Amino acid sequence: MRKMALHWQIILGMILGIVFGLLIIQWKGGNAFVVDWIKPFGTIFINVLKLIAIPLIIASLIKGISDLRDISKLSAMGGRTIAIYLMTTVFAVTTGLVAVNLIKPGGLISPETREQLVSSYAVDASGQIEMAVAQRESGPLQALVDLVPDNVFESLSDNGNMLQVIFFVIFFGIGLILIDPDVAAPVKGFFDGLNDVVLKMIDIIMLTAPFGVFALMAALIAESPSADIFKALLGYAVTVLIGLSVLIAVLYPTLMRMVTGRSVKSFFEGISPAQLLAFSTSSSAATLPVTMERVEEHLGVDKEVTSFVLPIGATINMDGTSLYQAVAAVFIAQAFGLDLTISQQLGIVATATLASIGTAAVPSAGMVMLVIILGQAGIPEAGLALIFAVDRPLDMCRTVANVTGDATVAMVVGKSMGKLGTPRPVHWDEYYEDVK
Repeated sequence: MRKMALHWQIILGMILGIVFGLLIIQWKGGNAFVVDWIKPFGTIFINVLKLIAIPLIIASLIKGISDLRDISKLSAMGGRTIAIYLMTTVFAVTTGLVAVNLIKPGGLISPETREQLVSSYAVDASGQIEMAVAQRESGPLQALVDLVPDNVFESLSDNGNMLQVIFFVIFFGIGLILIDPDVAAPVKGFFDGLNDVVLKMIDIIMLTAPFGVFALMAALIAESPSADIFKALLGYAVTVLIGLSVLIAVLYPTLMRMVTGRSVKSFFEGISPAQLLAFSTSSSAATLPVTMERVEEHLGVDKEVTSFVLPIGATINMDGTSLYQAVAAVFIAQAFGLDLTISQQLGIVATATLASIGTAAVPSAGMVMLVIILGQAGIPEAGLALIFAVDRPLDMCRTVANVTGDATVAMVVGKSMGKLGTPRPVHWDEYYEDVK
């Protein structure tokens, strides 16, 4: 019998967890049973995600930076590529913050349910208050001072210091690029291998995701059986989808049209097979071969551009993921009744932009990186339980945004470099063959 796809397993785990939770709370002592015997497995699952966060960003980011050695030969192309990727990422994060602040999906949770959530995680809430007090008492440049660690090993021991880790890793990656290639090769080889190991660890972790989701949803029902949670969850999902729609239907086609003069219809016809594959696999890396073929053959971008821009994009350009992380962080804060200041939300923009550089192009890596955003903003990490149930469907959608953004930037860079030719006509029989 054909094995059920992972995303269906996760959805099934979510449904079974909800049903189990609703049934068990009808039994006297059912709530205590879930908290004592079911919830710990969900907690373990979240802890494993937190465990892999720092190794993931170190391995992935160093690999991504060291792979940019070709910028020495393609400096103009490299500079434009990185600049456009960063601009679209900042736009994506900002779009997510605007959407979640306007819609306020976390506000759908009643004060009673919110108080129950806050009391359940009182330690996290008190930590947020202490951080806010410390921030008010610090100077205007304290954030810049905090960015540079005095002991990287101490920073590695705390997910809340992830910006310090990112700073060190970028510094390390630059040093790796500037030394003799023969000397750098063993170091680069080590981190390339480490990256592969970490990605495989994520594969193993995701095998347990259906069980983790089951435990998280059952505990969520047992601890807060109010329907407010699910109204808020639907509002959160809609908010993410609205933000992603702005990227896919507005930002990318507008940017492509303004720079290249191509029609929006031809762009989507050319890239749609890659979008479908991205939706089904939730992996930019798995979609990369099809993305390169479509952008070269059907959008007319020269291979010299696609071979540089698209692999780099699959590593550092995660607009959809960054938007989702911004929405998720503020949603969780709203759910816990925490009011984020403008400076904290600007911190989310910076952290999400930098974290997107190290987000691996594999399914659900964005959830791992969300731990970084929450820790940096002082938002209770236990709030992951609120959003994980709908993460996989949203992951499929945000991967479409990531791949569409990569293709858009390839066309823009190709046009600016004079390497954008005439696209080959799209035939629908080829389209379905590519999807197959």
